[in-house]
Amino acid sequence: MKRALCLLAGLSFAAVSALDAQPAEAQPCYALKHKGDPGTRACFQGLTRAANAAVQAEGFWGMGDFRAANDAFRAAVKQAEKDPAPRARWGRMYLEHWQPSDASELFGEALEIKADYAPALLGQARVAAEAFEGKAVEYAEKALKADPKLYEAHELIARVALEDNNPKKSEEAAHKALEISGEALDALAVLGAIDLLNDKPDSQWFRRISQINPHYGDAYALAGHFFVINRRYEEGIAMYRKAVELDPTLNSARSDLGISLMQLGQEGEARKQLEQAYNAGYQDPQTVNTLRLLDSYKDYVTNETPRTSLRLHKKEANLLRPYFQSEFERALATFDKKYKFKLTEPVQIEVYPNHEDFAVRTMGMPGLGALGVTFGKVVAMDSPSGRPPGQWHWASTMWHELSHVYVIAMTKHRVPRWFTEGMAVYEETAASPDWGDRLDPPTIDAIKTKKLLPIADLDRGFVHPTYPAQVNVSYFQGGRICTFIAEKWGFDTLLAMIQDFGNKMTTVEVVEKELKVKPEEFDRQFLEWLEPKYKNTIDNFTDWRKRIRGLSESAKKKNWDEVIKEGEAIRDFYPDYVETGSVYEFLAIAWREKGDKAKQIAELEHYSKTGGRDPGMLKSLANLQAEQGRKREAAATLERLNMIFLQDDAAHQKLAELHLELGNANGAIREYQAVLAGKPIDVAGANYGLARAFLAAKRIPDAREAVVSALEAAPGFKPAQKLLLELSEKE
Repeated sequence: MKRALCLLAGLSFAAVSALDAQPAEAQPCYALKHKGDPGTRACFQGLTRAANAAVQAEGFWGMGDFRAANDAFRAAVKQAEKDPAPRARWGRMYLEHWQPSDASELFGEALEIKADYAPALLGQARVAAEAFEGKAVEYAEKALKADPKLYEAHELIARVALEDNNPKKSEEAAHKALEISGEALDALAVLGAIDLLNDKPDSQWFRRISQINPHYGDAYALAGHFFVINRRYEEGIAMYRKAVELDPTLNSARSDLGISLMQLGQEGEARKQLEQAYNAGYQDPQTVNTLRLLDSYKDYVTNETPRTSLRLHKKEANLLRPYFQSEFERALATFDKKYKFKLTEPVQIEVYPNHEDFAVRTMGMPGLGALGVTFGKVVAMDSPSGRPPGQWHWASTMWHELSHVYVIAMTKHRVPRWFTEGMAVYEETAASPDWGDRLDPPTIDAIKTKKLLPIADLDRGFVHPTYPAQVNVSYFQGGRICTFIAEKWGFDTLLAMIQDFGNKMTTVEVVEKELKVKPEEFDRQFLEWLEPKYKNTIDNFTDWRKRIRGLSESAKKKNWDEVIKEGEAIRDFYPDYVETGSVYEFLAIAWREKGDKAKQIAELEHYSKTGGRDPGMLKSLANLQAEQGRKREAAATLERLNMIFLQDDAAHQKLAELHLELGNANGAIREYQAVLAGKPIDVAGANYGLARAFLAAKRIPDAREAVVSALEAAPGFKPAQKLLLELSEKE
């Protein structure tokens, strides 16, 4: 396979260390680099004239000429096909050049040559660590088994442990690295970061780093990384500033500085730092894509109030603004009262119709939900149009993220990840029982197979998952833990825990202080509370999964009696399942085909209250409710649909008519305006409806303006002519 050096691919990576698999001729240059010696470049330049391709590659790489280094590594691999070293070094270069998949492939080839080749195992550990994968430590431990003196593996374990909010384990690993090499710079940096995270600014470890290499900005960049993943963004920015102050050529840190500034809404300086990194040749995907995202902001509009800032794309701002602004303010008012705390600065929400733009906003952050992210007082989230209809609940996501804003502010950014995520999940269903995510199959399996983590170790499930669904399982577990605490000890206990975390207490300390039990005892009580709630589903899940396939086959054959019989038998085995192909859906169709609307409605209502989000099913329910004269229930169903999907003109039209009939003039105004925002074919009819709604609200001038717009679209529209005459008589 011919490998090409990509200009835009993969993830950024920290500076490459000097100690694994290097040709002997290159080691003096790396020793100079380790010390920050100004002769480093000249040394690497000398290597480029070597006869050995592997040595040449190190020289070009050390000078930052990745293309030439790439060609030299290719030649080196051909010259030594059975030597894993050139492949391992080539892989390390690809990591530095933001191409982790290519790097991993090369490490894999090296391991095929020698299965226990420590540098390649360490390389795979680094690839996994950059992706926040739990197997990073597994690879590092294998590398240490192959080479117990490979101190870099201990450094990686120390870093991962600190990301998992386990400073004790992190310190142990860092000290093991220092026992092997007293100049293990990243081990010193991890220990220094632990001091800084504990508000000890005068750290001996940074003084030791300075004595070894006074220009080692990577140490402060690493500290910045730890602050940022702990949501201490201002302190992270300060660390990145220090990093580029020590080493102005450290453009990875400059890029991280720009991105962190952007996350806090400081977009002017963010652009300046990102452009400086880009122009210096640091063109990793995160830098490039973030600059493109900043360019796209010209297509957004911002609506501001004293407490809120709402940024929406121009193409959908008129449609989204009334709904998002209303829910935004409702959430703030609720949390003000509930948390007994008022934010001192406005909160900004950014809404992205292109999910890839949202993904750029969250790139490189561990354990995040796929729909929203909070940076202090800035929230970024997908637009309802950014995902297929019914796939998610935008209002639930908004409340989740705004809970973060409060908890982070109340704790001065000192809250462990499990708790703030748990509180946010708890708040989703506290806002409305049908909000929030339902119990999913991976979580059923995790409960059944005892994969839930102890509370003292729960952060690890968000940051370095050891199985594919562990992040989602950890969200579920965190939310249920907060629910359990609220039920048994009261919501005020959760507030007390927030205060404790703000006072720099650990999870263990907070559990013992507020719940009066050891963490191990809490874990036991929690499982005793949790498992009975889901016992029915866990016990019947295998049977349910088998039988729902048969139910689907019966539906395909239109054997509706069998669908009803089997559906009613298994529906309550797994009542939380409301995704496509749910039992509720099959039963609703069967009852419709049997002509029993009452039972069809009952099944659809059960589906809706359980959290079903399919727009088609919710609209069917609303239509059936309206047919029965249950207009309030029909309106409530369509309001629920609005919290899920807003780009449905027919639903807005129907809800507008219902609100008018029910005397809810303001609701009708909002819905007719939504119809108009969607640029309907019948512009005249939508404006006429809006005029009627304004008239019902006694907003005569607005009604007149709307009816004139209707007549401009259709001059012969007699109902509008009649309404205009009526309005003229009222003026």
